[in-house]
Amino acid sequence: MGIEAVEATISSGTLRGSVTDGISRFLGIPYAAAPFGPRRFQLPVTPDAWTGVREATQFGPAAPQTPYRGRTGQLLPSLTSDGTDEDILTANVWAPASATESTSEPLPVVLWIHGGAFERGGSSITGYDGTSFARDGVVFVSANYRLGSEGFSVLDDAPRNLGLEDVAAALRWTHAEIAAFGGDPSRITVMGESAGGALAAALVSRPDTRPLIAGAIIESGPLDAADPKRAGRVTRALAKRLGVPATREAFAALSPAELLAARTAQAAGSSPLRGAPGFLLARDPASLPEAPRTALATATAPLLIGTNTDEYRLWFTPDALAKITPWQARLGHLALRIPRGAVRAYRADFPDAGTGARLGQALTDAMLRAPMTQVADRRTSPTFAYEFAWQSPIDGLGAGHALELGFVFDGLENPDSVRIAGDAAPRPLAREMHDAWVRMIRDGAPGWEPFAPGRRVRVFDVDSRTMPLPRAEAVDAFRPAS
Repeated sequence: MGIEAVEATISSGTLRGSVTDGISRFLGIPYAAAPFGPRRFQLPVTPDAWTGVREATQFGPAAPQTPYRGRTGQLLPSLTSDGTDEDILTANVWAPASATESTSEPLPVVLWIHGGAFERGGSSITGYDGTSFARDGVVFVSANYRLGSEGFSVLDDAPRNLGLEDVAAALRWTHAEIAAFGGDPSRITVMGESAGGALAAALVSRPDTRPLIAGAIIESGPLDAADPKRAGRVTRALAKRLGVPATREAFAALSPAELLAARTAQAAGSSPLRGAPGFLLARDPASLPEAPRTALATATAPLLIGTNTDEYRLWFTPDALAKITPWQARLGHLALRIPRGAVRAYRADFPDAGTGARLGQALTDAMLRAPMTQVADRRTSPTFAYEFAWQSPIDGLGAGHALELGFVFDGLENPDSVRIAGDAAPRPLAREMHDAWVRMIRDGAPGWEPFAPGRRVRVFDVDSRTMPLPRAEAVDAFRPAS
């Protein structure tokens, strides 16, 4: 079947998208005005309307960023943008072509938020194609947001968490406009991975955006928000490197390319255990008054949340893990504040693992798995937990960070997935996971029993199973003292 044109009219004007194999696509739709010039380091604002028909067949430009380097750059897809193309706050929509027919019932909606450590990534990455979700009856929306210094600086005279504010604007846009594409604005699920998972969690945590959300899916997303002083370490260090004050005026006087160059130099050689600080969400009365680790406990929307067994294996090469000595591991435990009970549990749970691998598991639990479990333990609303355990054959990755994405999107043939999962990943597992995510978006439940009361977790592998929380002793050692 060839490509056909299709039109949709939203409040800003009429769009011309395309239809292929029964799926409509509308790409590069402005949900907010370009955040540059006088709008730089300011809250997002409504985009200008247009006359005539706007072409919506190409993705909008990515937010300013540099590509991943080294091994990570070989495994994860990268984008490059220096900020020359300013209209970066755009959304994309995939929907069944039949969704806008007068006889069609409004469809459930998912808003996908990409990851990238708050400083990389974009909705145009091939692996984030929404076709598989639209094929299965979901209106799929993705959006770009400001990254790095443009989106997460802590400046003395500028709003905080601007990247989060962009995502909140994308959610409001989706709620207001999605009916034009056949979506139901009362059935929006927010979904994200890594930093995108953190942003999805933050949307559920905010009093202003929480009412717009029917459900949430958080994949390997950090759930903490730092105090402004800690979140601002990276901004202050960049300001010092650049010889300017940490103010909106000083940062706005620098080009995005200058800020990117300074950040690249600052972050050279860093790792999750040492080096330059990274960008973080900041607790802030206006944009994030409460950290998701706390706020998610009282959110009523159904929640699907989980991690991968070996998240750390994306961040550390096998050689780097093998070189970690017991003395270095002890220093790492101190730096990460790993409880002694957890260290003992890792020795029991991984008797044949090396010192580096056990330290990596401690890092995974401290950053992701322990906060996730604590949230799931406290919630009374429907909560479904998973662990992705399938082992990639590529470069010692195991069940590393981001590996699940090709399975969730049912896109194992995509080059982005082949790069990290190989060309023989199990297709039945991809179909199983994708179907579970679609059920969560459609029905508010993925198809297995909730976490409570038995602390049940769905472990995805060649032979998936639902079982009590794996390695509970280690993760429970992270519980705060009562």
